[in-house]
Amino acid sequence: MSKRILIVLTSHDDLGGERPTGFYVSEAAHPWEVFRKAGYQVDVASVAGGEAPQDGFDADDPVQREFVETFDLSATARVADLDPAAYDAVFYAGGHGTMWDFPSDPGVARAGREVYENGGVVAAVCHGPAALVDLTLSDGSHLVAGKRVAGFTNAEEAAVGLTEVVPFLLADRLTAAGATHVPGPDFQPQVVVDGRLATGQNPQSAGALAEEVVTLLGR
Repeated sequence: MSKRILIVLTSHDDLGGERPTGFYVSEAAHPWEVFRKAGYQVDVASVAGGEAPQDGFDADDPVQREFVETFDLSATARVADLDPAAYDAVFYAGGHGTMWDFPSDPGVARAGREVYENGGVVAAVCHGPAALVDLTLSDGSHLVAGKRVAGFTNAEEAAVGLTEVVPFLLADRLTAAGATHVPGPDFQPQVVVDGRLATGQNPQSAGALAEEVVTLLGR
């Protein structure tokens, strides 16, 4: 039976009143291409279901174009309605919207918890690790506790001028949950793998992160 991967997208479309936001399209599209080429079935879901708001779409990128044409992003499944047992990996795509709805959503947490406890892979890129800041396992411990992780850095948040706009600083919250945040240079690929948890720092890391997920699933 072919392996299945779930890509989870934010449903939040308001960047603190500054401008619209959503999921960053390349952070879902490029991993999807890697997973598809590796022979995996990929499903896409969002926090609330229905419309998955997009950010950063580049119409000149054929992979992004194909992604938005392949999946009906106006009618996504709600992640809470899916059975995590059906998936070998869950991949939390980033985009600033995730900072508002990933941490508090029970469906987002359940997907990661059950996939991980079933022996699967949990992955997240850029702001996608917002899904991990409050994610606890069945024993009450944080999934990220004692693990090395990557995620959008405080320096990168400052560089894009959103330090005072986002509800929290991702690197700080990951650290508060017991993780060791491992920053790389701003806007350069940085992927950190610790056991069956794989994380990437920024959009530039999405493809390489997906390759690591494929490697983990092949073991």
